[in-house]
Amino acid sequence: MTDSGPGTWVIDLDGVIWLAQEPVPGSAEAVARLRHAGIGVIFATNNALPTLSELVDQLAKVGIPARPGDLVTSAQAAASLLAAGSTAVVCAGGGVREALADRGVTVVPEGPADAVVVGLTRSFDFDMLATAVTAVRGGARLVGTNEDATYPTPGRLLPGAGALLAAVATAAQATPEVAGKPHEAIVSLLGSRAPDVALVVGDRPSTDGMLARRLGVPFALVRSGVTGQGDPTTGIEPDIDAADLAALVDRHRTG
Repeated sequence: MTDSGPGTWVIDLDGVIWLAQEPVPGSAEAVARLRHAGIGVIFATNNALPTLSELVDQLAKVGIPARPGDLVTSAQAAASLLAAGSTAVVCAGGGVREALADRGVTVVPEGPADAVVVGLTRSFDFDMLATAVTAVRGGARLVGTNEDATYPTPGRLLPGAGALLAAVATAAQATPEVAGKPHEAIVSLLGSRAPDVALVVGDRPSTDGMLARRLGVPFALVRSGVTGQGDPTTGIEPDIDAADLAALVDRHRTG
Protein backbone atom coordinates (compact mmCIF):
# COMPACT_ATOMS: atom_id res chain seq x y z
CA MET A 1 0.00 0.00 0.00
CA THR A 2 1.36 3.39 -0.90
CA ASP A 3 1.35 6.32 1.45
CA SER A 4 -1.85 8.32 0.89
CA GLY A 5 -0.73 11.24 3.04
CA PRO A 6 -1.93 12.03 6.56
CA GLY A 7 -5.65 12.71 6.19
CA THR A 8 -8.18 10.88 8.34
CA TRP A 9 -9.05 7.19 8.43
CA VAL A 10 -12.69 6.29 9.07
CA ILE A 11 -12.58 3.06 11.06
CA ASP A 12 -15.46 0.73 11.93
CA LEU A 13 -15.71 -0.62 15.49
CA ASP A 14 -17.55 -3.96 15.52
CA GLY A 15 -15.43 -6.50 13.70
CA VAL A 16 -12.43 -4.16 13.40
CA ILE A 17 -11.59 -2.84 16.88
CA TRP A 18 -13.52 -5.44 18.83
CA LEU A 19 -15.92 -8.35 18.65
CA ALA A 20 -18.67 -7.90 21.26
CA GLN A 21 -16.19 -5.72 23.20
CA GLU A 22 -13.48 -8.38 23.06
CA PRO A 23 -10.54 -6.55 21.44
CA VAL A 24 -9.27 -7.69 18.08
CA PRO A 25 -5.56 -8.35 18.77
CA GLY A 26 -3.31 -5.47 17.76
CA SER A 27 -6.11 -2.98 17.11
CA ALA A 28 -5.20 -0.58 19.92
CA GLU A 29 -1.54 -0.54 18.91
CA ALA A 30 -2.54 0.05 15.29
CA VAL A 31 -4.64 3.10 16.20
CA ALA A 32 -1.76 4.44 18.31
CA ARG A 33 0.62 4.05 15.35
CA LEU A 34 -1.74 5.92 13.07
CA ARG A 35 -2.10 8.80 15.50
CA HIS A 36 1.67 8.91 16.06
CA ALA A 37 2.11 9.25 12.28
CA GLY A 38 -0.25 12.23 12.22
CA ILE A 39 -3.16 10.34 10.68
CA GLY A 40 -6.53 11.32 12.08
CA VAL A 41 -8.93 8.61 13.24
CA ILE A 42 -12.73 8.80 13.25
CA PHE A 43 -14.64 5.77 14.49
CA ALA A 44 -17.84 5.28 12.49
CA THR A 45 -20.25 2.65 13.75
CA ASN A 46 -23.64 1.40 12.65
CA ASN A 47 -24.23 0.05 16.16
CA ALA A 48 -26.74 2.49 17.65
CA LEU A 49 -27.16 0.60 20.93
CA PRO A 50 -24.48 2.22 23.15
CA THR A 51 -24.32 5.88 24.14
CA LEU A 52 -21.29 7.99 23.28
CA SER A 53 -19.92 7.76 26.81
CA GLU A 54 -20.32 3.98 26.74
CA LEU A 55 -18.40 3.81 23.46
CA VAL A 56 -15.64 6.04 24.88
CA ASP A 57 -15.44 3.76 27.93
CA GLN A 58 -15.34 0.64 25.76
CA LEU A 59 -12.53 2.11 23.68
CA ALA A 60 -10.60 2.99 26.85
CA LYS A 61 -10.99 -0.59 28.10
CA VAL A 62 -9.30 -1.94 24.96
CA GLY A 63 -6.51 0.65 25.24
CA ILE A 64 -7.72 3.38 22.85
CA PRO A 65 -8.16 6.89 24.28
CA ALA A 66 -11.04 8.69 22.58
CA ARG A 67 -13.44 11.58 22.97
CA PRO A 68 -17.10 11.77 21.91
CA GLY A 69 -16.01 13.93 18.97
CA ASP A 70 -13.98 11.00 17.64
CA LEU A 71 -17.19 9.02 17.06
CA VAL A 72 -19.86 9.16 14.38
CA THR A 73 -22.77 6.78 14.93
CA SER A 74 -25.82 5.65 13.02
CA ALA A 75 -27.87 6.92 15.98
CA GLN A 76 -26.59 10.44 15.32
CA ALA A 77 -27.28 9.99 11.62
CA ALA A 78 -30.86 8.87 12.31
CA ALA A 79 -31.44 11.82 14.64
CA SER A 80 -30.18 14.20 11.96
CA LEU A 81 -33.13 13.18 9.77
CA LEU A 82 -35.64 14.49 12.33
CA ALA A 83 -36.43 18.11 13.05
CA ALA A 84 -35.92 19.64 16.47
CA GLY A 85 -39.24 19.73 18.27
CA SER A 86 -40.61 16.64 16.54
CA THR A 87 -41.68 13.43 18.27
CA ALA A 88 -40.52 9.85 17.88
CA VAL A 89 -41.41 6.36 19.04
CA VAL A 90 -38.15 4.52 19.76
CA CYS A 91 -37.60 0.86 18.98
CA ALA A 92 -33.92 1.03 19.88
CA GLY A 93 -31.46 1.40 22.75
CA GLY A 94 -29.78 4.16 24.70
CA GLY A 95 -27.64 5.46 21.87
CA VAL A 96 -30.71 6.44 19.84
CA ARG A 97 -32.44 8.02 22.82
CA GLU A 98 -29.32 10.08 23.55
CA ALA A 99 -28.95 11.23 19.94
CA LEU A 100 -32.62 12.20 19.71
CA ALA A 101 -32.39 14.17 22.97
CA ASP A 102 -29.32 16.00 21.66
CA ARG A 103 -31.28 16.81 18.50
CA GLY A 104 -34.23 18.17 20.49
CA VAL A 105 -36.60 15.35 19.54
CA THR A 106 -39.14 14.23 22.16
CA VAL A 107 -39.49 10.49 22.68
CA VAL A 108 -43.07 9.32 23.16
CA PRO A 109 -44.15 5.83 24.30
CA GLU A 110 -46.58 5.30 21.41
CA GLY A 111 -48.08 7.05 18.41
CA PRO A 112 -49.21 9.34 17.06
CA ALA A 113 -45.67 10.52 16.37
CA ASP A 114 -43.66 12.14 13.62
CA ALA A 115 -41.33 9.17 13.31
CA VAL A 116 -40.53 5.68 14.50
CA VAL A 117 -36.79 5.12 14.91
CA VAL A 118 -35.56 1.52 14.83
CA GLY A 119 -32.10 0.45 15.94
CA LEU A 120 -30.38 -2.40 17.69
CA THR A 121 -31.97 -3.34 21.01
CA ARG A 122 -31.99 -6.50 23.07
CA SER A 123 -35.45 -5.56 24.40
CA PHE A 124 -37.20 -6.18 21.09
CA ASP A 125 -40.42 -8.14 21.58
CA PHE A 126 -43.91 -8.47 20.15
CA ASP A 127 -45.27 -5.49 22.12
CA MET A 128 -42.46 -3.23 20.91
CA LEU A 129 -43.05 -4.41 17.35
CA ALA A 130 -46.79 -3.79 17.62
CA THR A 131 -46.27 -0.29 19.03
CA ALA A 132 -43.84 0.64 16.27
CA VAL A 133 -46.05 -0.78 13.52
CA THR A 134 -49.17 0.97 14.83
CA ALA A 135 -47.34 4.32 14.88
CA VAL A 136 -46.08 3.87 11.31
CA ARG A 137 -49.54 2.86 10.10
CA GLY A 138 -50.79 6.00 11.84
CA GLY A 139 -48.59 8.23 9.68
CA ALA A 140 -45.14 8.21 11.34
CA ARG A 141 -42.02 8.08 9.17
CA LEU A 142 -40.07 4.86 9.56
CA VAL A 143 -36.38 5.64 10.17
CA GLY A 144 -33.78 2.90 10.60
CA THR A 145 -30.37 3.48 12.08
CA ASN A 146 -28.97 0.88 9.67
CA GLU A 147 -29.89 -2.23 7.72
CA ASP A 148 -27.11 -4.58 8.89
CA ALA A 149 -28.84 -7.94 9.18
CA THR A 150 -26.20 -9.34 11.53
CA TYR A 151 -23.94 -8.26 14.39
CA PRO A 152 -20.54 -9.96 14.79
CA THR A 153 -19.47 -11.60 18.07
CA PRO A 154 -16.50 -13.89 18.77
CA GLY A 155 -18.53 -17.08 18.52
CA ARG A 156 -21.38 -16.33 16.11
CA LEU A 157 -23.30 -13.72 14.16
CA LEU A 158 -26.29 -12.33 16.06
CA PRO A 159 -29.33 -10.55 14.59
CA GLY A 160 -28.58 -6.92 13.80
CA ALA A 161 -30.68 -3.77 13.62
CA GLY A 162 -31.54 -4.52 10.02
CA ALA A 163 -33.39 -7.65 11.10
CA LEU A 164 -35.52 -5.63 13.53
CA LEU A 165 -36.10 -2.92 10.93
CA ALA A 166 -37.22 -5.53 8.41
CA ALA A 167 -39.80 -6.85 10.88
CA VAL A 168 -41.30 -3.39 11.43
CA ALA A 169 -41.20 -2.51 7.73
CA THR A 170 -42.83 -5.81 6.75
CA ALA A 171 -45.67 -5.57 9.27
CA ALA A 172 -46.25 -1.86 8.58
CA GLN A 173 -45.91 -2.32 4.81
CA ALA A 174 -43.61 0.70 4.78
CA THR A 175 -40.31 1.56 3.14
CA PRO A 176 -37.82 2.79 5.77
CA GLU A 177 -35.45 5.73 5.51
CA VAL A 178 -32.03 4.37 6.51
CA ALA A 179 -29.48 6.69 8.10
CA GLY A 180 -26.30 4.74 8.86
CA LYS A 181 -23.52 3.44 6.65
CA PRO A 182 -23.55 3.73 3.68
CA HIS A 183 -26.47 6.17 3.42
CA GLU A 184 -26.47 9.91 2.89
CA ALA A 185 -27.17 10.99 6.48
CA ILE A 186 -23.96 9.48 7.85
CA VAL A 187 -22.02 10.46 4.72
CA SER A 188 -22.97 14.08 5.46
CA LEU A 189 -22.02 13.80 9.12
CA LEU A 190 -18.61 12.35 8.23
CA GLY A 191 -18.03 14.99 5.58
CA SER A 192 -18.66 17.78 8.08
CA ARG A 193 -16.58 16.12 10.82
CA ALA A 194 -13.60 15.10 8.68
CA PRO A 195 -13.35 16.78 5.26
CA ASP A 196 -9.94 15.13 4.71
CA VAL A 197 -11.03 11.45 4.80
CA ALA A 198 -8.35 9.34 3.08
CA LEU A 199 -9.49 5.75 3.75
CA VAL A 200 -12.48 3.78 5.08
CA VAL A 201 -11.67 0.62 7.07
CA GLY A 202 -14.33 -1.98 7.74
CA ASP A 203 -15.34 -5.62 7.70
CA ARG A 204 -18.52 -5.35 5.61
CA PRO A 205 -18.20 -4.39 1.90
CA SER A 206 -21.91 -3.64 1.53
CA THR A 207 -21.76 -0.86 4.12
CA ASP A 208 -18.14 0.14 4.71
CA GLY A 209 -17.18 -0.39 1.08
CA MET A 210 -20.12 1.59 -0.27
CA LEU A 211 -19.44 4.32 2.30
CA ALA A 212 -15.92 4.61 0.90
CA ARG A 213 -17.27 4.93 -2.63
CA ARG A 214 -19.71 7.64 -1.59
CA LEU A 215 -16.93 9.53 0.17
CA GLY A 216 -14.72 9.08 -2.90
CA VAL A 217 -11.88 7.32 -1.04
CA PRO A 218 -10.35 3.80 -1.04
CA PHE A 219 -11.88 0.96 0.95
CA ALA A 220 -9.75 -1.32 3.12
CA LEU A 221 -11.44 -4.61 4.00
CA VAL A 222 -10.28 -6.31 7.18
CA ARG A 223 -11.23 -9.94 7.74
CA SER A 224 -11.57 -9.89 11.50
CA GLY A 225 -15.36 -9.56 11.59
CA VAL A 226 -18.33 -10.33 9.35
CA THR A 227 -16.11 -11.09 6.34
CA GLY A 228 -13.73 -13.79 7.53
CA GLN A 229 -10.58 -15.23 6.04
CA GLY A 230 -11.40 -16.95 2.77
CA ASP A 231 -14.93 -15.54 2.55
CA PRO A 232 -15.85 -14.15 -0.88
CA THR A 233 -16.45 -10.43 -1.18
CA THR A 234 -19.81 -9.39 -2.57
CA GLY A 235 -20.75 -6.00 -3.88
CA ILE A 236 -17.91 -3.54 -3.46
CA GLU A 237 -14.47 -4.95 -4.16
CA PRO A 238 -11.89 -3.71 -1.63
CA ASP A 239 -8.97 -1.59 -2.73
CA ILE A 240 -6.94 -3.17 0.08
CA ASP A 241 -7.52 -6.56 1.73
CA ALA A 242 -5.92 -7.31 5.11
CA ALA A 243 -6.32 -9.82 7.92
CA ASP A 244 -7.02 -7.13 10.50
CA LEU A 245 -6.31 -3.50 11.37
CA ALA A 246 -2.81 -4.28 12.65
CA ALA A 247 -1.90 -5.98 9.37
CA LEU A 248 -3.35 -3.05 7.43
CA VAL A 249 -1.30 -0.50 9.35
CA ASP A 250 1.81 -2.69 8.90
CA ARG A 251 1.32 -2.28 5.15
CA HIS A 252 0.96 1.47 5.40
CA ARG A 253 4.13 3.52 5.52
CA THR A 254 3.62 5.15 8.91
CA GLY A 255 7.29 5.45 9.68
